[in-house]
Amino acid sequence: MNSSLKSIVVVFLILCLAVGKVAAQKKSKNVKAVPLTDRQVWLQEMDKMVRPVIYSLAKDSLHLVMPKETSIRIDNKEHRIKVQYVEVLGRVLSGIAPWLQLEGGSEAEIALRNQYREWVIKGIKNSLDSTAKDFMNYDIGGQQLVDASFVALAFIRAPWLWENLDKKDQNLMMKSIATTRKFKPGFSNWLLFSAVNEAFMAKFGYEWDVMRVDYALQQMEQWYVGDGMYKDGSTYAFDYYNSFVIHPYLGTLVDIIGKKTNAYNAMFEKIKKRNERYAVIQERLINTDGTYPATGRSIVYRGAAFHHLADMAFKKLLPKQLSPAQVRCALTAVIKKTLESPTTYENGWLTIGLHGSQPNIADVYNNQGSPYLCTSIFLPLGLPETDPFWANTAVKWSAQKIWGGEDFPNDHSVDLR
Repeated sequence: MNSSLKSIVVVFLILCLAVGKVAAQKKSKNVKAVPLTDRQVWLQEMDKMVRPVIYSLAKDSLHLVMPKETSIRIDNKEHRIKVQYVEVLGRVLSGIAPWLQLEGGSEAEIALRNQYREWVIKGIKNSLDSTAKDFMNYDIGGQQLVDASFVALAFIRAPWLWENLDKKDQNLMMKSIATTRKFKPGFSNWLLFSAVNEAFMAKFGYEWDVMRVDYALQQMEQWYVGDGMYKDGSTYAFDYYNSFVIHPYLGTLVDIIGKKTNAYNAMFEKIKKRNERYAVIQERLINTDGTYPATGRSIVYRGAAFHHLADMAFKKLLPKQLSPAQVRCALTAVIKKTLESPTTYENGWLTIGLHGSQPNIADVYNNQGSPYLCTSIFLPLGLPETDPFWANTAVKWSAQKIWGGEDFPNDHSVDLR
């Protein structure tokens, strides 16, 4: 082949490659990416949030790799760091427990769940093994009464976890939770932490303290202020503790203690109605873009401000005014808004803040484990993808309809004393 012919061939090949590249680029531009479903978004965000915690605990390295960040106004830095490990364990597990309990789903989701189940069981075993680096002591301070109750709540929400521990570890876990009985709860929502620890004992066949449960229930009844809301102690505060703790914990006591005795039937009927009313209020607090009033203490718990609404959706107890789809869409907006800031994570770990890293928002008791209560917004992942919560077409939630100019039913208080 002479040189001129070779040149022609080379030019032809270059042109062919160029045309092929342009065609490929044009084709790729015309192919639209398939948007993620809401469930896929939730799973993606949940995995990103909890993986460093659960994976590290399974590898017996949580104490080694977990940051030791605390509030800039911390009250007792050394102690708060000591208790952050049980704190993060309870908060993460109680949030993802319903999903761990669930069976089925897409092939990818099943594989992800199986991986997490393996890690969680290994992690719990490490936390109970006194020879492990990640051994967790439950009796080093009153805060662990709180933290133990979230661990207890995880087992209540996911009996699969309990059933997949051997007898030795079940006993160790029971004793760990029982040891927090030595701590006197504060005269506040802390009474419910004691009560749910006892509910855990009752559910899994151990001797439980009826008085601790009764005291919490009777006192919360005294603190009911109306329109579905309770005081958190002797005075009312406009914060999110009705959702962080009070309503979900009362609902848990209804579920478990209601099967043990009829003594609280009348009270439990009131609690159920109050739960419904507060769910309505919660859904209306979610603005058109997923923002909500940043008031009160502990707002670094981010999406846990809607722990109650998520819990009601998961339990399929939403009042008739709230469709599952509108709650899904509202909670999806909250998840996206509270996690969208580029400073939400640092080296894979949640920062302390509401919208990214906001050190000044923290309270005196906040440590690295504290913000992980936001996993409670993921409770509806315990519903199968075929459930109306996930399967129904997206719809507007209340704020979108109201601020979009649509006619909308009025709202008014309800007397539920």
